[in-house]
Amino acid sequence: MSVDAVLSRISEIRTQIDALRTGTTGTGTTAPASSSSAANSTAFADALATATGTGTTSAAASGASTATSVDAGAGTLATGSGASGADVVADAKKYLGVPYVFGGTTTSGMDCSGLVQTVFKDLGVTMPRVVPDQAKMGVEVGSLEDAQPGDLIIPKGEGHVVIYVGDGKVLHAPRPGKDVRIVDNWYKDSDIATIRRIVPAQASATPAVSGASGTDLQTAALLSLMNSGSAA
Repeated sequence: MSVDAVLSRISEIRTQIDALRTGTTGTGTTAPASSSSAANSTAFADALATATGTGTTSAAASGASTATSVDAGAGTLATGSGASGADVVADAKKYLGVPYVFGGTTTSGMDCSGLVQTVFKDLGVTMPRVVPDQAKMGVEVGSLEDAQPGDLIIPKGEGHVVIYVGDGKVLHAPRPGKDVRIVDNWYKDSDIATIRRIVPAQASATPAVSGASGTDLQTAALLSLMNSGSAA
């Protein structure tokens, strides 16, 4: 298909989208959207979102849940949620001041592993409930020198877990009578059973769309649509 044909097709679909939005035909009278027009406009919107990297798809537009939930695994990073170590720290800070309650996982009270499980749940990552199981998740970090914000530090005996927040500090739920807090890390490498990185330390870079005209983006969207076999 030539570029002129592509642009002509774009114009047709844009007209269909506009008609669907206004609920009118080209003559100004109200008309129901045909199933083919709706399919074309939805497909084009999805393709345009993909081409521009906006992530706004028909599922999101219709109010359908687009949340990603992944299970933490042993020996691998949980990349599917899109969370990073910085996200782990930011979410954990929401629970500062929550009292320690053995077995707790809510803002009414939580213990050390309950805090970890809740934080990762907030970010779309399913973690085991107890420290010995959490100590098997993700990938191992060699030493405190290599630790990044969001990593989990588990001491020998696996009776506790803390979240490294950077600058030599950790966030944790200490013990009965205390609340969730940030303190200086008191562990040495010789005290530690394992350091685990559950999600990537850094967020994935999303290429920016720059220097492209609206027509270029529309063309890219339609080409994506055509390549997927959705275009006529």
